[in-house]
Amino acid sequence: MRRPAIFVIDMLNDCFGHAELQRLRPSLCSSIDELTAMARAAGHPVIWVRQEFEPDLSDAMLDMKRRNIHMFIKGTAGPLILDELHRSDADLEVVKKRYSMFFRTELDALLQHLGTDQIILAGVNTHACIRQAAMDAYQRDFEVIIVRECVASKDAHHHAVTMDYLDGNVARVVTLGELREAVLEGRPD
Repeated sequence: MRRPAIFVIDMLNDCFGHAELQRLRPSLCSSIDELTAMARAAGHPVIWVRQEFEPDLSDAMLDMKRRNIHMFIKGTAGPLILDELHRSDADLEVVKKRYSMFFRTELDALLQHLGTDQIILAGVNTHACIRQAAMDAYQRDFEVIIVRECVASKDAHHHAVTMDYLDGNVARVVTLGELREAVLEGRPD
């Protein structure tokens, strides 16, 4: 039997300043709430992943430093998870500094502690942080699942290209309904 962990990546205030994500926000949040509720009911961990940087950008990515981009700044509302998403006190959180949720975080140790062998991904942006999480999880020999209704991108074209690339290569893309059926049958695979 699989031991999945559900990751919700970068559902943050600063991400939803983009028109495309703002348009998708209600349906995306609703789908993610359904996914996380299903995971909790089945006893699977839900892990929220957030990007956050120091105000002086000392820990920010090169492009942010070069262009003086102040997003996801610690102490502001920008790196906080959207208020309308339902969270539980039992949920976990990982703060990352790069696209990858694995890069210089304690995630490897956490997944080993949890006994996880399957990564289920939700969140934004598909073409950047979701793709990097999928690639890095695959490189660590995790089975990777992406829930179609639970991911989006500020760039619809790159979202579609990324989903096409990942599905069947490093991940399996499933619908929320397909995942629900698998969980209800006790086999999230």
